[in-house]
Amino acid sequence: MEAVTRFAEAGGPVIGVCNGFQVLCESGLLPAPSSATRASSSAANGCICGAKAETPLGNGIGAGDVLGMPISHGEGNYYADEQTLDELEAAGRVVFRYCDPAGQVTPGSNPNGSARNIAGIINERGNVLGMMPHPERAGEQLVGGIDGNRIWESFIQQSLAVAG
Repeated sequence: MEAVTRFAEAGGPVIGVCNGFQVLCESGLLPAPSSATRASSSAANGCICGAKAETPLGNGIGAGDVLGMPISHGEGNYYADEQTLDELEAAGRVVFRYCDPAGQVTPGSNPNGSARNIAGIINERGNVLGMMPHPERAGEQLVGGIDGNRIWESFIQQSLAVAG
């Protein structure tokens, strides 16, 4: 984890999915209590919508764009104290939220009880992204959709920009 931290601190793009999101929170690369996720219900599929468009790791995903993505976790509802949540909101660091297929962020569209429907956040610098849904499971039409590719495309663009 020390190498990942050094890489992120040097500006390298880092993404943590599901348990990787939890590790990023527990390592201090993303804000949260010592254990940033707790037991939740699971859903086989869900929707997330873009909450911020100007994020380096979310280029090409507009605010309100709806992405279908598998959700598969038993422990994975993001939570933090109200001050941390307010700071994330004010700084535009909530990148993805759980929503319904029409893009509405409602309590009923939250599959796991995550605080404020949060599905993904970034660090202050914008180069570390943590998210609970699984974009790697949404990369082929054959297995249910290709929306996850939009996240990987943004990640690759950011990686190339950093490599210069």
